[in-house]
Amino acid sequence: MSKIEPTLAAPMAPSRIDFAAVLARQAERDARIAALRPANKERLFDGLTAAGITHVTVSFDGYGDSGQVESIEFYAGETEVAFPKTEIAYAALTWDDPEVEMRALSLEDAVEQLAYDLLSDTHGGWEKNDGAYGEFCFDALARTIHLEFNERFTSSELYTHDF
Repeated sequence: MSKIEPTLAAPMAPSRIDFAAVLARQAERDARIAALRPANKERLFDGLTAAGITHVTVSFDGYGDSGQVESIEFYAGETEVAFPKTEIAYAALTWDDPEVEMRALSLEDAVEQLAYDLLSDTHGGWEKNDGAYGEFCFDALARTIHLEFNERFTSSELYTHDF
């Protein structure tokens, strides 16, 4: 029968992650993404106008770490219309490539992408815990985007009494 000798593992070196550098790279990436947004909005509004769309509503809902766009509705005046088949160029960054990627997106996909981007920028984590719900209105005539955001939360109140 052979005897097994215990071996000592070499001590692990402490982590050398430069968190300041990580945060700086993320801030730079966020700034680059934000810089793409005005041109994406202009191309989207140009595409909506060319398709005769006056406004678009986007409803979203999320909670418990899951959230999604519930509906996207296109309108010509007060009349809801079918999704236009028009595609537009949409500039984006991917996680693994620092170069701007131009994507051909349908108007519906571009509206949805921009809604998710704006939610992430203004209310990151909107789908966590009790979550949130709301609606965007993309006004093609005024070339504005309006967000109504409803945040859910659990409340607790403590009352104590000494008699």
